[in-house]
Amino acid sequence: MPIGVIHSPYRRPEDAPRRPCAFPAAPATVEVAARYAAGLKDLAGFSHVVLVFHLHRSRRRALLLKPFLDNKVRGVFATRAPWRPNPIGISVVRLKRVRGRFLEVSHVDMVDGTPLLDIKPYIPELPRRERVKLGWCEKALSKLNAGRDDLPARRTSTTLQRRTRR
Repeated sequence: MPIGVIHSPYRRPEDAPRRPCAFPAAPATVEVAARYAAGLKDLAGFSHVVLVFHLHRSRRRALLLKPFLDNKVRGVFATRAPWRPNPIGISVVRLKRVRGRFLEVSHVDMVDGTPLLDIKPYIPELPRRERVKLGWCEKALSKLNAGRDDLPARRTSTTLQRRTRR
């Protein structure tokens, strides 16, 4: 059950950045329903929050897909793609200000009108893990800094989606 709604400058899923920290900080507003506003107490002291949300515009479900960081088909659970069996998104955003039941945030990657499911303070040490392995992403991480725009990868991914639907 949603506890609020996220208002962002992105109207379509393809407009939202895959790596919001690599783009200019898009301002957004998180509107928390009045009955949950008391839960925002003490949140203002955090610089970042974790937003858990429903990927309500993600119509496609896929178990195999080509992620934007790679040219190989991968299992959806080994990616951060939005086409999930249960379309739930998780993003860390910068918290700029708490104003009543509204959060002013930036570095969002969700579309306008996204239903908000939960808010958690971002604490990088929790959960802290040692000896972390990054699977296939280990080699692909170098691509993150290669450029700011992954639109060609999106087109390739869309082409693959059409092929896998047939």
